[in-house]
Amino acid sequence: MHIQELILDGFKSYPVRTQITGWDPSFNAITGLNGSGKSNILDAICFVLGLTNLSSMRAQNQQDLIYKRGQAGVTKASVTIVFDNSDRSTSPVGMEDYAQITVTRQIAIPNISKYLVNGHKSTQQAIQTLFQSVQLNINNPNFLIMQGRITKVLNMKPAEILGMVEEAAGTRMFEEKKEKALRTIARKDRKVEELKATIDEEITKKLDKLREDKRIYLAWQKTCTELEHIGRTLRAFEWVDATQRAEAKDEEIAGVKG
Repeated sequence: MHIQELILDGFKSYPVRTQITGWDPSFNAITGLNGSGKSNILDAICFVLGLTNLSSMRAQNQQDLIYKRGQAGVTKASVTIVFDNSDRSTSPVGMEDYAQITVTRQIAIPNISKYLVNGHKSTQQAIQTLFQSVQLNINNPNFLIMQGRITKVLNMKPAEILGMVEEAAGTRMFEEKKEKALRTIARKDRKVEELKATIDEEITKKLDKLREDKRIYLAWQKTCTELEHIGRTLRAFEWVDATQRAEAKDEEIAGVKG
């Protein structure tokens, strides 16, 4: 994937739509007089890649990126990069079927900002993830050698050098996703522990009480059944006893008459 076309409109020293074509896949040099806007071309590329550190683009706020800070009738800025994506081996993840990828970043006064990918709205996070998948992490660039960068690298600690190597190898993005996933798992685990505590403190007690209520109810039900059985037995005994006494009386009366 390489730059095919760069379009600037209202960005820094480019007040009108300016198209820069003819990019070489391997090597490009930007030349011109002092103040002709050479550095602003690099700033424009970083701008589209999702750079969040405005000071790296020599700006203090978003308005500084608009031509003459919006004081010359230009109140918005737009930069578009058209990438040649014909080589699928270097395509961003999920974009392998596109021959071209067009990424646009637009800003406007007072504080409006939006991204477009192939004409569709996107987010800064999605843009950064797209470029990180091809080792273009603009907020920690190993592909740009800015002023003072070499000195900074020489003074790096081992952990910082490792991070730079991971970034260049393309594994840093996945490490960040892994760390994010682990943080999510940790939050879920804490939630599970909270739920377990709630179950132990409240629900378990209620269940114990319900179990005791059930035991008492079953005992009462059993007692009622036994009482009913005893009642039927007693009534049957009384009926048999009354019948026998009635028969005995009948026999006694019959004997007196005889």
